[in-house]
Amino acid sequence: MAPSRSRDVQLTSIAGAADDDAGDLEEVRLLDSYDSRDGIDDGGMRRIQVRVTGMTCAACSTSVESALCAVNGVITASVALLQNKADVVFNPALVKDEDIKNAIEDAGFEAEILPEPSTTGKMPHGTLVGQFIIGGMTCAACVNSMEGILRDLPGVKRAVVALATSLGEVEYDPSVIGKDDIVNAIEDAGFEGSFVQSSEQDKVVFEVVGVYSLIDTQVLEGVLGSIKGVRQFRFDQISGQLDIVFDPEVLSPRYLVDGIEGRSSGKFKLRVRNPYTRMASKDVEESSAMFRLFVSSLLLSVNSSLLHEASMSSYTNDIFFTTPEMRALRPFLMGDWLKWGLVSIIQFVIGKRFYIAAARALKNGSTNMDVLVAVGTTASYTYSVCALLYGALTGFRAPVYFETSAMLITFVLLGKYLECLAKGKTSDAIKKLVELAPATALLIIKDKGGRSIEEKEIDSLLVQPGDMLKVVPGTKIPADGIVTWGSSYVNESMVTGEAVPVQKEVNASVIGGTINLHGVLHIQATKVGSDTVLSQIISLVETAQMSKAPIQKFADYVASIFVPTVVSLALLTFFSWYGAGSIGAYPEEWLPENGNHFVFALMFSIAVVVIACPCALGLATPTAVMVATGVGANNGVLIKGGDALERAQMVKYVIFDKTGTLTQGKASVTTAKTFTGMQRGEFLRLVASAEASSEHPLAQAIVEYARHFHFFDDSSASDGTQNGAKELKSGWLFDVSDFIALPGRGVQCLIDGKPILVGNRKLMAESGIDISDEVENFVVELEESARTGVLVAYDDIIIGVLGISDPLKREASVVIEGLQKMGVRPVMVTGDNRRTARAVAKEVGIQDVRAEVMPAGKADVVQSFQKDGSIVAMVGDGINDSPALAAADVGMAIGAGTDIAIEAADYVLMRNNLEDVITAIDLSRKTFSRIRLNYVFAIVYNVVAIPVAAGALYPSLRIKLPPWVAGACMALSSVSVVCSSLLLRRYRRPRLTQILEIVVE
Repeated sequence: MAPSRSRDVQLTSIAGAADDDAGDLEEVRLLDSYDSRDGIDDGGMRRIQVRVTGMTCAACSTSVESALCAVNGVITASVALLQNKADVVFNPALVKDEDIKNAIEDAGFEAEILPEPSTTGKMPHGTLVGQFIIGGMTCAACVNSMEGILRDLPGVKRAVVALATSLGEVEYDPSVIGKDDIVNAIEDAGFEGSFVQSSEQDKVVFEVVGVYSLIDTQVLEGVLGSIKGVRQFRFDQISGQLDIVFDPEVLSPRYLVDGIEGRSSGKFKLRVRNPYTRMASKDVEESSAMFRLFVSSLLLSVNSSLLHEASMSSYTNDIFFTTPEMRALRPFLMGDWLKWGLVSIIQFVIGKRFYIAAARALKNGSTNMDVLVAVGTTASYTYSVCALLYGALTGFRAPVYFETSAMLITFVLLGKYLECLAKGKTSDAIKKLVELAPATALLIIKDKGGRSIEEKEIDSLLVQPGDMLKVVPGTKIPADGIVTWGSSYVNESMVTGEAVPVQKEVNASVIGGTINLHGVLHIQATKVGSDTVLSQIISLVETAQMSKAPIQKFADYVASIFVPTVVSLALLTFFSWYGAGSIGAYPEEWLPENGNHFVFALMFSIAVVVIACPCALGLATPTAVMVATGVGANNGVLIKGGDALERAQMVKYVIFDKTGTLTQGKASVTTAKTFTGMQRGEFLRLVASAEASSEHPLAQAIVEYARHFHFFDDSSASDGTQNGAKELKSGWLFDVSDFIALPGRGVQCLIDGKPILVGNRKLMAESGIDISDEVENFVVELEESARTGVLVAYDDIIIGVLGISDPLKREASVVIEGLQKMGVRPVMVTGDNRRTARAVAKEVGIQDVRAEVMPAGKADVVQSFQKDGSIVAMVGDGINDSPALAAADVGMAIGAGTDIAIEAADYVLMRNNLEDVITAIDLSRKTFSRIRLNYVFAIVYNVVAIPVAAGALYPSLRIKLPPWVAGACMALSSVSVVCSSLLLRRYRRPRLTQILEIVVE
């Protein structure tokens, strides 16, 4: 197949790829025109079901079918009267879901589009989440405009735009709209758009080295065409970027690399392109371009001033004005004419970006800072040109203000350049996280016998689950995995925030991006790509930085009315000064030399336009949220969004789960007592047999205790509690049948045909088993000493009790006291009995205790505290506590270093340390204190600066701001807000000694 252009190769179909694969493509326009060979197939058509309400008879269903078939693009339509459903097959290029719904409603019935059902052998089209770089946004008004445009696109479900990162995140249906369409919509709106990445799993982007000519391009095309499983590709010869859509069931990215490099005899070298690297390069390009514009404008402005000074002398002017025609240009000096030429370059070449941005804003029905800059500079430039030409014709030399326009653009560009640098700093957190991942990995290749025969260095992005990798001392671990050989200490501080190195031995889990310190490790990769802990951390931080805090709505509203208000004030200023001058309300001495009332009023008006700054308001919140989420990630506190960050600073109650949150989650049996004369060994064997099938931490503790009792084997030497139990299950444990786990109560099963129950009082009461006074007194004694009593009944008789202790975390009591000092009320909720719960709460200093609460009931406890409008935080382990975490205003999942994707939580605390609860609340409070400070500065700046620029102080103090000074103030105001947010980078987690006001001598 011949390429369509010498620089851009596009493959529309590959031999060996099934026709119906086209239906799985993200969007055919990305690779330009996939042509279906069938007239009607699943890849080109869509099938949806619609719930139709109001049908009463066959005539109704026939009416609906007729209405649907009459819609252009509908292939078939069948209506089931009894099910109240319509099944419609249609061409998505001609008709949309909404058109079908409207057709049914126009026929007089109610319609609701149902979720697409799965089809046999093929998954339905889902939505994709794509990221796009949007260049040229300057303030909140641009963001609002862009979000509105994206959300109005057909097939777009959700769109969020972040000013601070210049990123847009769009959730869209690839069967309706593709990413090229989204980029085109961005560019049609007047912004610069480019695609970064999407959530599709069957596409990979490579950087190719070795393609230098059209012949090389054709060779590459031939190689790709010979690889089975390649569906489509596009190669850009200028950038060396190769996009490949492939069948993930046939091949993998590593197979692609090996196949292309091997079949080209090593001529081509491929490297997976990291999308974050491209984003970082875009930031550098933007700041570099802004710097070049600033320097160019500055040099021309300085030259303009120097030429003006040089032409002030009569000698210079006599040289230039030698002919009658030249003398006719007087009374203006040669410098004025030269300045016109130089400033025209600044105004229309260097400053064209302001005109373009202003035009697209007005086109989209919004206004922004660029409108103000364009209006101010154009007014100054236009007046100066008119004055110059008028003087040449009449001989009257009026003052010109070319330097106002030039210096204004120069200072605005300086401000933009500084803003780019500062905004780049706010995204340092993601850049540092991306840099944690190593560039390469050492792959261990084994023969069929399992012996290592070769070590091969590969791109770390090509690691696959199951790969055996070698990690030498001092290098980074390339993927999440399990240690299969070796022993070492690993520094996990960059991921979890835990400073102390962690020992890793065989069967220990490791996290990609952490540093192996001492010994050599062999690991088996278990999670790669977007599934790794590091990738999920990056995703969480990125999502948080994309989100908007509710307080941002204030800035969005102000931005929508800011520019029209400022322009109105500028007009009011002009007419006020001009009118006052016309009636002689101020002395003529106030006018500039050779000036008049019009020029005098115009300069005040221009100053008002250019000193006003909507950017400072627009940047106040997103920059602070970006820095805060990055700082939180560096401290092991992952924040899922700006709204969670805002709510956390208002927390009044913090509800703690007991097991695994306040306690260490390492339960151990401290007491075992029998009441029927049964031998302790036999008793423990029965209990362990019943609990061996349970996943509960208390069950694992019982099995370990029984195993240790029988074999005197140190539990720490086993591979793990559950594994150890399972290995010994067939050896010393009884056979169990009819096992049932009863949440919040215990377990029950049959051993030798007799029922055995292991659990709490509630389980015994429900089963009709009496608890004697002797047993009750012993259990009460355990509970009052903060231990949990587990009752065991065999054949409907209680045969013994186990006492289980779960030690408190060492920091628990001081963290509770610290929260109380911060004005936050701690609460403990647990499924444990009241006596044990109260004993634990007393030990840590919690007054409010809710005991014997079932997992589902914890959410009710949260809601009871929310009734008066209080903000409630829930801290749990994210397993049994998921309902409560979701119900809370702020859910905090603690100890989630290896499972950070907890949907229910708003905060993920990577370390299993309660001090991070204080860090989360303190960081939120400091962030929003900074945001409020930013808003105060931005508002006060505009409230004070606009009247000063309008000349409010001129009659009394003779203070007058030249427009170029006003422009400098405007440029530096937004920089000041960003720099204010950057101060959050100096945040340090609070020290408990300071919170508790402890004096350390």
